[in-house]
Amino acid sequence: MRKTGIWAIALTTMITMPAFAADLPGKGVTVQPIQSTISEETFQTELVNKALEKLGYNVQATREVDYNVAYTSLASGDATFLAVNWQPLHNEMYKAAGGDKVFYREGTYVGGAAQGYLIDKKTADHYKITNIEQLKDPKIAKLFDSNNDGKADLTGCTPGWGCEAAINAQLKAYKLDSMVEHNQGNYAAMIADTITRYKEGKPILYYTWTPYWVSDVLVPGRDVVWLQVPFSVIPGEKNANTELPNGKNYGFPVSTMHIVANKKWTDQNPAAAKLFAIMKLPLKDINAQNSRMHSGESSEADIARQTDGWIKAHQAIFDGWVKEAAAAAK
Repeated sequence: MRKTGIWAIALTTMITMPAFAADLPGKGVTVQPIQSTISEETFQTELVNKALEKLGYNVQATREVDYNVAYTSLASGDATFLAVNWQPLHNEMYKAAGGDKVFYREGTYVGGAAQGYLIDKKTADHYKITNIEQLKDPKIAKLFDSNNDGKADLTGCTPGWGCEAAINAQLKAYKLDSMVEHNQGNYAAMIADTITRYKEGKPILYYTWTPYWVSDVLVPGRDVVWLQVPFSVIPGEKNANTELPNGKNYGFPVSTMHIVANKKWTDQNPAAAKLFAIMKLPLKDINAQNSRMHSGESSEADIARQTDGWIKAHQAIFDGWVKEAAAAAK
């Protein structure tokens, strides 16, 4: 009976699979994913790609572009989707490229992402530094001066990411631009130097965000502390409020990531639109994957294996996304 059951299942599968394949909503439709040059965002993109492939879409190799190029490419139809639309960090770029008229953005892919300024805990405790405004004091600023120009050196943001505009606006509003040097460039290289300084026992001041591997190496509360800001400043928002329910203000609201796509394309592909709206990825899972990349598992093959591993560990959730998305096409 057991053997008969297996053969029956196999025969059923042989009969139904071609019919199911013919009914896949993405059959014959090409998808062009894009992402930033931040390799730690590849996992989020690959997970969406895998789900789209299950729906039958012909997913092309992901292109890496700067964020501002990503939004103009999506708006023009040269690309299909971006899995890492940060709110509110990318709001200005999103609006400038056409906003809701040209983009489809429903649901929240990743929630609870923090960002802001940190210093090493040893210096914070010794000098009782809790607020970035304290860097107005030349003696405090001098602690973080790594090139003897009298200014605190802030490991900042790569130009074009969006965070550099927020940091510059805040430093100006807090009247810190004469006391703090916002170092901009290759973030990976700059933060590597910052971590080296920390290991040498020197004071450090830097910007970072989550999910990202830095907070697994420099652990907030143990190695470093978040700095508060004197008041809220968000470029382009007159009545910005970044204060948390507990009254503390770290300068940036708790951010969210969204899958944003070309609206004309999603109008024609309701299954993909539904998928983009319902996918959710826990922040802790991205942190864990990013940590593996930082430890050396960062090749394309490594990330593909990590993505497949996540799917296998969450198979019911993944299959549920695909099933619900496919149903939206009927």
